[in-house]
Amino acid sequence: MYVILVYDIGEQRVGRMLKLCRRYLNWIQNSVFEGEITEVKLKELKLRATQIMNDEEDSLIIFSTRDEKWLDKQVLGKELNSLDNFI
Repeated sequence: MYVILVYDIGEQRVGRMLKLCRRYLNWIQNSVFEGEITEVKLKELKLRATQIMNDEEDSLIIFSTRDEKWLDKQVLGKELNSLDNFI
């Protein structure tokens, strides 16, 4: 499955969330990640994320599709982390 993950996390927890998400997905912009992930790994990521988050203040949104080819991605302006460099 292919996902785009976006979070809005309190300043005290943002570093831990960044490190967690980088273990599973590709960082593309501040608080935004994307990539292929198995359902098991996604479940693990969500569980670990909820352990970092404060339910009263933080949010995490995950958009998912079966395959990246079903997404039309357009970047306007500077692309902070181009994934085209991977071999």
